[in-house]
Amino acid sequence: MASVAIIGASGMIGRALAETLIARGALGTESLDALILSDIRKSEIEGDATQWVTGDAAVLETIGEVIAARPDVIFHVAATAMGQADSNFAIGYHINFDTVRATLEAIRLAGDDYRPRLVHASSIGVYGAPFPALIDDAAQPRPDSSYGTQKLMSEAIIADYSRMGFVDGICLRLPTIAVRPGEATHGNSGFFSNIIREPLEGRRALLPASDDVRHWLASPETAVAQLIYAANIEGRILADARALAMPGVSLTVGGLLAALADRAGDDILSLIDRTDPPVYRPQDFPACFTAETARNLGFPLLEEKPADFIDGFLRKRFPA
Repeated sequence: MASVAIIGASGMIGRALAETLIARGALGTESLDALILSDIRKSEIEGDATQWVTGDAAVLETIGEVIAARPDVIFHVAATAMGQADSNFAIGYHINFDTVRATLEAIRLAGDDYRPRLVHASSIGVYGAPFPALIDDAAQPRPDSSYGTQKLMSEAIIADYSRMGFVDGICLRLPTIAVRPGEATHGNSGFFSNIIREPLEGRRALLPASDDVRHWLASPETAVAQLIYAANIEGRILADARALAMPGVSLTVGGLLAALADRAGDDILSLIDRTDPPVYRPQDFPACFTAETARNLGFPLLEEKPADFIDGFLRKRFPA
């Protein structure tokens, strides 16, 4: 039997993760005994083994209520995206870092006999320009955004609390997620989702990048699969594997548009408006990662080519 907590359960990844665990009724080979969902506000997610703790996870009283249940695994997926984290400095640090520190402190204060697995959703945003054509696991993170800095700080503090024996933490540097559900987002990498989701929903989308912009992408389903895989790694996480770039797919904007036209017809491209000149050029995004350590550990990847991202969105929109 396993008990699980999700911090940030009402967000995109948190919801998908909770729904997956509820549907399976298990975490790996262990049946799900309890699922504690926490966020600033409750969503409609419910299951036989679920309970909600609503409130600010950066407040010790709130996160303390989650940790009081002593979950075996804690997923920390609470985050605000790069656009907001950089435009609202205080909010970015509060959500992306303060909630991590509060979670760790609540675990430490729970007692010496409690050391859960903590799986944190970090990001390839910890890497900054200039980007090499291929980023390997030895590359030094040098964030060029507040968002990336907050994620790197979270990785560092999780590693330190793990070194001290308070928690067994692992941070997944997730690729940019596409196709994200919900409303169109503006700034940074949100357009990788917008140019697929919006036209398929019959809405116009703004494309601020040239066709040769290449980036590292994965679907929400892959992100959830990678998080669950991290929770099920046997034994204590090795010190050099506490922050890992995750497998993804290196795709160009042009490749995604070609796949979109192939699946929905050439006319759908008329719904895409381009900025002139493009705001983003190839040098503005990391293009490809080896993710060698994560691959050797067996972390999954559910996509191989551009069409997989289109098909994944269509399956969710038109389920069988």
